[in-house]
Amino acid sequence: MEINNKYTYLGEIYVSHYDRMKRFACRYVIEEEDAENIVHDVFLELLEKKEFFPFEINLIAFLFTSLRNKCIDFLRHQLNKQRTIEHLKEEQTIALQLNLNSLEDFSEELFKEKDIETLISKAIDNLPEKCREIFILSKIKGKKQKEIARDLNISINTVETQMGLAYKRLKEELKNYLPLLLFLL
Repeated sequence: MEINNKYTYLGEIYVSHYDRMKRFACRYVIEEEDAENIVHDVFLELLEKKEFFPFEINLIAFLFTSLRNKCIDFLRHQLNKQRTIEHLKEEQTIALQLNLNSLEDFSEELFKEKDIETLISKAIDNLPEKCREIFILSKIKGKKQKEIARDLNISINTVETQMGLAYKRLKEELKNYLPLLLFLL
């Protein structure tokens, strides 16, 4: 079969099967645009394989199988995408609820109970020595991590690790004052 005849034959296949394939795909993927894209992908695949495509095979079986497989791939992708969106929404809902609870539990009485600066100073003083030193250099004296690493002759990773430890311990120790700390810092 010469090249022009192959394109003509493929064009005839397209014209005679497109509508049926689109209806089939639309039944499963719902959106017409998605169905059209899937059918076009099947025909593009057929066109790309035309040199290797044995025209003696059952064409209807090939088209249906390709269409079915592409619909399955599309639906799996959509389900995964939907699950991810739902998971993110669930996490966001939990975060919002925690924030709401935190703000509702936060009382103005905290200002009257204790001096906030004293609480913060005490929490910083309770940090391990190296951790406290790095935290003070970073957050109170405003030094960059590279400067701290150079001045203390330690690696930047050590500075990052110690800062992470400081944040974790301060967060635990000052958990009842977290909204205020976020406001102050």
